[in-house]
Amino acid sequence: MTSDLTGDDDLTGENVVGDSADAILPDGADSDGADSDGADSDGADAGDLSGGDGPALHACLEAILLVADEPVPEVVLAQVLERPREQVAEGLRALAAEYTADGRGFDLREIAGGWRYYTREDCAPLVERFVRDGQEVRLTQAALETLAVIAYRQPVSRARVSAVRGVNCDGVIRTLVLRGLVEDSGTDPETGAILYRTTGYFLERLGMASLDDLPDLAPYLPENIEDIEDNERTRA
Repeated sequence: MTSDLTGDDDLTGENVVGDSADAILPDGADSDGADSDGADSDGADAGDLSGGDGPALHACLEAILLVADEPVPEVVLAQVLERPREQVAEGLRALAAEYTADGRGFDLREIAGGWRYYTREDCAPLVERFVRDGQEVRLTQAALETLAVIAYRQPVSRARVSAVRGVNCDGVIRTLVLRGLVEDSGTDPETGAILYRTTGYFLERLGMASLDDLPDLAPYLPENIEDIEDNERTRA
């Protein structure tokens, strides 16, 4: 009986393990867990943002924009994600449409040459109530008037701004510069006076893509606007 078990049918440990491994491995795969073409068995590429274990494109866009403190241009996002700009632009618009369709409390807007998250307009009263308790420093009426003159007449000198308002605006303009709403725009070639213009931060705070979005000023102009302009030129 012993000779029958140890005859032609070799049941040594080595053959049993080898036969079992061959039986359970898929075709074209080696026993070490790699496919015959040398790729890892999971088949995932760590650099692929749209599949495998890496985050999807939408997730990457959301993560970057969530920590951005100013609008991020499409070209910057494309460089960071190493994706075509057209693909990034399509992803941004898809996210914005998704947030709107889902009625989220925030939306994604293209503002001042870039993209950034904003709270939705319908939720503005709640957000205002949350941040209003002494945490927000508002512009004075004088600063608002000065900022409006610069926005509509830019680039403009301090003398012309003062002429429009009827008071000296040097201190107010310095405040606006410190707050990042106004910046130096060179000098007037005729008078040498420093000219001022609004900044990208100004557009961001007002939620506008460009100065073309400013409302029409004509209905608010005084009837003697021509006389005022003549006085401006004289004082400048």
